Amino acid sequence: MNKDNKVEDWDENYSETQPDAVDDHSEGNDGGENTNEVEVDDLSVEEGLREDLVKEKDKFLRLFAEFENYKKRTSKERMDLFKTAGQDVIVSLLPILDDFDRAMKELAQSEDDAHFKGVELIKIKFQEILKSKGLLEINVKQGDPFDAEVHDAITQIPAPEKKLKGKIVDVIEKGFRLGDKIIRHPKVVVGN
Repeated sequence: MNKDNKVEDWDENYSETQPDAVDDHSEGNDGGENTNEVEVDDLSVEEGLREDLVKEKDKFLRLFAEFENYKKRTSKERMDLFKTAGQDVIVSLLPILDDFDRAMKELAQSEDDAHFKGVELIKIKFQEILKSKGLLEINVKQGDPFDAEVHDAITQIPAPEKKLKGKIVDVIEKGFRLGDKIIRHPKVVVGN
């Protein structure tokens, strides 16, 4: 009899809940549409977040690359600064070096050998100090081809010989480099 009571109870419960079940089913459709809308909204939100993530990653990579370039550029600028740190001082000392050359020419013509040797020793010491700081003389001599990148032509004269046409006829002032940079171009006379 327990089985019969259970069957009857089930029948009663089923018949009572049947209309509700139909109503629940119709509501379930509405709920299903809401679920689909929620899923679609979740997908669109997720896609939006993924796009934002991709954009942010791209921004990060660009900023990182820009920062690396900045570090390299500032490092190079710092190295260049160290190489040419005393450039202004060295440029201001170049006229003194020119004066030593003029003094050596004058003393070579005199008979005072002691003065010549004394000035020569001072000049050599001065040149060695400047050389240790990176100063190099640009070697230019008569007959060298004229290079506008390196030489500074102060005048042109008719070439004394055909072979000097377009070439350096005379050097008026020496030129110098500090490291790889030309700090004073040699002043030359060019034959035409």
